[in-house]
Amino acid sequence: MDNQVIQTLKQRVNIAEVVRRYVPLRQASGRHMGLCPFHQEKTASFSVNEAEGFYYCFGCQAGGDVLDFYMRINGLEFKEALTQLAEEAGIELKEFRPDPEYDERQKVKKMCLDLHGKAQEYFRRNMNQVTGDTARAYLRKRGTSPEISQAFGLGASPEDWHGLMNHLVSCGFSPEQGVLSGLLSKNEKGNIYDRFRGRLIFPIQNLAGQVIAFGGRIITEGEPKYLNSSDTPIYKKGEHLYGLHQARQAMTRSKRAILTEGYMDVLSLVQFGYDDSCGVLGTALTQDQVKRLAGFCSRIDLIFDGDTAGRKAALRSAEMILHQGVGCRVLLMPEGEDVDSLLQKKGREGLEACFEAAADGLEYCLDTLREGSAPREIVAWANGFLGQLSDNALRAFYLPRLADGLGLSEADLRRFGGMRSPGPGSVPGSGAGQQAAPRAASGGRNRRAVGMDDVSDKKFIEFAILYPDYIAHLAKRGLHNYLTTEWAKSFWQQLFLHKFEDVYQNLCDEDKTFWRSTLDDPHLFSGEDLAEHWESLCSWIDKQRKELMRKDLMQKLGCAHGSGEAAEVRNIMAALSALNAPSREEE
Repeated sequence: MDNQVIQTLKQRVNIAEVVRRYVPLRQASGRHMGLCPFHQEKTASFSVNEAEGFYYCFGCQAGGDVLDFYMRINGLEFKEALTQLAEEAGIELKEFRPDPEYDERQKVKKMCLDLHGKAQEYFRRNMNQVTGDTARAYLRKRGTSPEISQAFGLGASPEDWHGLMNHLVSCGFSPEQGVLSGLLSKNEKGNIYDRFRGRLIFPIQNLAGQVIAFGGRIITEGEPKYLNSSDTPIYKKGEHLYGLHQARQAMTRSKRAILTEGYMDVLSLVQFGYDDSCGVLGTALTQDQVKRLAGFCSRIDLIFDGDTAGRKAALRSAEMILHQGVGCRVLLMPEGEDVDSLLQKKGREGLEACFEAAADGLEYCLDTLREGSAPREIVAWANGFLGQLSDNALRAFYLPRLADGLGLSEADLRRFGGMRSPGPGSVPGSGAGQQAAPRAASGGRNRRAVGMDDVSDKKFIEFAILYPDYIAHLAKRGLHNYLTTEWAKSFWQQLFLHKFEDVYQNLCDEDKTFWRSTLDDPHLFSGEDLAEHWESLCSWIDKQRKELMRKDLMQKLGCAHGSGEAAEVRNIMAALSALNAPSREEE
């Protein structure tokens, strides 16, 4: 990609206007200030320099230009962010190296977005006509105000098997395209028809405000009660949350997210002033959804039904949230009530009373387990909970709380699997209660090269033992700079400093055992598998190198920004842009 095109885009797109879509900003000393969307804070330390075109957080050191912000806040890759912002700015991108597969994917995504835009127009038009009488009557009965209906873009689908299909065809789309986008269905006989019929329609939006899916509640006779869009090229249920587009700014202010299950529950919460509310989309809560929420808030309040299913769902969800290091409370509805019915009957006062009685997430988990679990099941849960934490600081935080809640000593919980301090010869990730890291070798063509998320210190040491010819190449790439454990650094030093045939005799007993167990596996990578495996390891090293460079630049940017050195700021921003831009191999 020609760097001049990127610079042109940055000049045309106002960073303050883009940031303001996600973060409330106020002017201060020639800059715009707000609460950082990338970490939890009470005092605004997030600064946007409109004149220079960059943002910087003095709290977490996040920073960069408008492209960097847009990528990070929306979870996009560089090319996706560049393409979307270029379209806004009216810049045609022709400089990317041709990539037919990528271009086709983007073409399909754009088509699906266009189809959903036309479908939203159709559903909204129905809502305001005779065909929407039943839907409007249903909303009045439920106490939903016209303002809330408008804010969330609610629509209606008539009892018509081909109403939407005919509308899409009249807009220039084919029925097959409607099927691909998830708006139409196709039966075994090949007949195509509307997916949503006789329903109140809830549009589902991404963070950019684009409609990417729909939910529909039956308002006549029929089943299922709720029908949701299936996964499509632009929508994955486990990645999105209903109402997050509308709630995200309120969440950054309150640092809280209220998470509930139903569409109507979200609407009622917002109508009664809980603007930081959103809902899951017909599936159990996922890690991706929790991570997305964690970017906006420091606490998630869960609201679930008080029945058995609701309690189990709350347990799974609370555990998932706590794993992300986010605070959590669990609010269980009184028997026979949901959020909507409680608010309609008792108003905010009724729900606030439930919030006051809400349990801390960890306490809820322990209380629920103690109610109906055998002691070994409780201890197994605690071990599994600690074992799944990737952050040692979080383990240290939760360990005494779990030990106290279970009536165990911290030493016992450590010894029985919670965590253990790594000795000089211990293998990272192999503590009791944790699953051992996947082995580097697993058998010819059936073996999968590690992906970016699978790489660990142990992987590199295993690889060096199995393929000593690569030790010099790993050293040339600076592997020693990116190893995180003292065990791996010490082991690598032995591999690098000594002849390979002399390494074994210099190892301690535990490391000799690790050496032998690695070599005992007779299955080695070869040919394309070995090349793919090596490429994965190199990609990981390159990623770490870029991250270290980025942190160094961000530290320098903070100093230059604080001292008002505009020229130095521009130089650092140029270096950051070059670091963020894809290489020729990535284009």
